[in-house]
Amino acid sequence: MRAMTYRGAYKLRVEDKPDPVIEHPNDAIVRVELAAICGSDLHLYHGMMPDTRIGHTFGHEFVGTVEEVGSSVQSISVGDRVMVPFNIYCGSCFFCARGLYSNCHNVNANATAVGGIYGYSHTSGGYDGGQAERVRVPFADVGPSVIPDDIDSEDALMLTDAFSTGYFGAQLADIADGDTAVVFGAGPVGLAAARSCWLMGAGRVIVVDHLDYRLRKAEQFSFAETVNFGALDDIVRVLKQSTDGLGADVAVDAVGAEADGHVLQHVTSAKLKLQGGSPVALNWAIDSVRKGGTVSVMGAYGPLFSAVKFGDAMNKGLTIRTNQAPVKRQWPRLLEHIRAGYLKPSDLITHRFPLDHIAEGYHIFSAKLDDIIKPVISPVS
Repeated sequence: MRAMTYRGAYKLRVEDKPDPVIEHPNDAIVRVELAAICGSDLHLYHGMMPDTRIGHTFGHEFVGTVEEVGSSVQSISVGDRVMVPFNIYCGSCFFCARGLYSNCHNVNANATAVGGIYGYSHTSGGYDGGQAERVRVPFADVGPSVIPDDIDSEDALMLTDAFSTGYFGAQLADIADGDTAVVFGAGPVGLAAARSCWLMGAGRVIVVDHLDYRLRKAEQFSFAETVNFGALDDIVRVLKQSTDGLGADVAVDAVGAEADGHVLQHVTSAKLKLQGGSPVALNWAIDSVRKGGTVSVMGAYGPLFSAVKFGDAMNKGLTIRTNQAPVKRQWPRLLEHIRAGYLKPSDLITHRFPLDHIAEGYHIFSAKLDDIIKPVISPVS
C-alpha cells in the first residue's frame, strides 16, 4: 500500500509499505477514505517529540471502510463506514472502566501516562497511523463506530480528534453560566474549544493568537472576540484590563509544545529539547485567569520537564485540569449538536490534498501559508 513515512525532521515521503494484517482476533483493517494532518502531527514533523522513528506512518485522524475483521469482532462488519478515535484502548482496564480511554493501561508498554495513539511517536505505543491507504485498528470492538447515514464523512473526520478535543477542553474548563473564557490558540482545536465554550454556557469568549487569518476564522467560526498577542507588549495585562482587572474565569491552552512568545523558553524546548515543550501559552493562561479560576490544558506536550509557573498557580488557588481527550465519550453529544444544526465541524477544513502530495500539505500547514486552518488527505486516487 501507499503510505506517508517519516524520514527525519521536516522530511517525509510517500512510499510503498506492506499492507497491514490482522494480528489479533479483535483487529480490523480499515481502508482509509479521509485522513487529516493535526497540529500535533507538526510536533513530530518538527522533530519535537522523542522516539519518533524513521519509517513510521503518522495520522491519528481518519475515517474509512472496514475491509477485514478478526474472528472476535462483533460491533463492526466488512463494508461498514467507520470513524476511528485517535485513542487506542482496550475498553476493560481500570482506566477504561472509568471512561479514561486516553489513559488505557493495556495498549502502551512505553509509558505509564498516556495510552495508545495512532501514528504518533513510540512514546504512544508505536502504532502506524491513517495517512495511508490502509490501517490496522486494534480493539475494533470498542474503538471505531459506524458513521450514521446522516453524518458526512468530513464531519465525522473532525470528530476523530480535533473537534472532540476542543469540546473536551471546554468541558475541562468547568464553565459556569456567564463565565468569561480565554482560549489560547486559534488552530482547529482552539477554534473548536472556543465554539464549544458557548455550548457550555460561557457569556464571553476571547481567542488569543498571533496570525490575523486565524483570528478572522475565530470571529467567523467561533463567534469570539480576538486578541493578537504579536501586536502587544504584554498580553496578560491586556486580558486583565479587559476583565475588570481580575482576569478571566477560565482559560484553555489549545497550543501546547510549540508556543512562541518567549525566546529562551522556545529555544530550550523546540531547539535544544531541554523541555517537554515551550510553556509560554500555559504560563499566559495561569497569569491571565483570575484567582480561584480554572485552567484547561489539552495542547500536546512532551514527557520532559517544562518550566511552568506552578507556584503562581498554587498561590492563586487555580484548578488545573488536563488530559488527552477520551474522544468517543464526546461523540453522542456532538452528533446531537450536528443534527440540531448547532455545529458543522467540517467548516474547519480549508485544504484538501491527495496522499501523494502530503509533503506539500505538511509544508503549507507548518509554514501557515495560504490561510490554512485544517488540511485533509485523501488516499483514494
